[in-house]
Amino acid sequence: MFDVQEFGLSMKTLDIKKLYSGGLITNYFCSSRCRHCLYGCGPEWERIYIEPEQAEKNLLKVKSLGCTSVHIGGGEPFLRPDGLLEVLKVAKKTGVAIEYVETNSSWFKDEKSACAILEKLKPHGLETVLVSVSPFHNEFIPFMKVKGVINACRITGVGIFPWMKTFIPETGSFDETSIHNLEEYEQRYGKKYMIDLISRYGLTMRGRALRTYAEKLNRRSLEEILKANDGGCYELSDVSHFHVDLFGNYIPGLCTGLSIRLEDLGKPLGIVDYLMLNILYEKGIGAFLEFASLNYGFRAEREYLSKCELCFEIRRHLVLNRKIVSKELQPGEFYSNV
Repeated sequence: MFDVQEFGLSMKTLDIKKLYSGGLITNYFCSSRCRHCLYGCGPEWERIYIEPEQAEKNLLKVKSLGCTSVHIGGGEPFLRPDGLLEVLKVAKKTGVAIEYVETNSSWFKDEKSACAILEKLKPHGLETVLVSVSPFHNEFIPFMKVKGVINACRITGVGIFPWMKTFIPETGSFDETSIHNLEEYEQRYGKKYMIDLISRYGLTMRGRALRTYAEKLNRRSLEEILKANDGGCYELSDVSHFHVDLFGNYIPGLCTGLSIRLEDLGKPLGIVDYLMLNILYEKGIGAFLEFASLNYGFRAEREYLSKCELCFEIRRHLVLNRKIVSKELQPGEFYSNV
């Protein structure tokens, strides 16, 4: 089996000491299966929503590490308005401010019911709603629903954070009562449209985006990727935009599918308990590839988009093919839904 000393791992383990800005994931199930989704959310996920007790544990932990405000995301948090209400109550109880709640607007039915939901949530800390506006979302959500939520926010006095409002003219140029796929946008705005979305949307090339852009971007040889990334994956220690989820997992950086148990934050991660994360953090993708190849029979392809795609494929092999259950590779459902 894997020999720690053989790969030169030291006692310099990953240690999340302080948190700055982040979010609370209330659920992974979603009405949409967006092609860019970092967390691989969709209707296939088990319909589990965060329990108030877990929300309290999460918020108290991030507060103890210096983060006094978070946003709420999913999945689609508004699919369970009563569950969202309980989370808002817990946030107020713990003294953690809610910056905004994300939504794709799928829950909008009519103005009256939307206003009723917002009016129920507003007294408990719902100050701003981030309303997703993009071609990715328009594949599943008619723009009419998005406009409906924005209007309901205006009526009830809830703040509106449109993400991203630069897409409003484009999504509004189609029939607002219907959904429209990305191919329709390409037909109207040109073949480079999806490529341009990467920079325009600020797309993180992980999660489901890797699948979406696998054949649209230039791939690099395995050798080139390993040579260009011969150091540790220090982005795992980034705390500028972290997330904690309904299962008590902390997602390091934006590396979805990797996880640290909430109770293990604030102290160095033991090499035995977090072997894979520490290999990635200290030695990098090359050592992780060697680890998976020697111990779990992973066979790399000749080309990948990036080290992140290689890392994901290694982890996907471990979870789906080798049936590895590890607290470092959670939630397991992520790998079958991306």
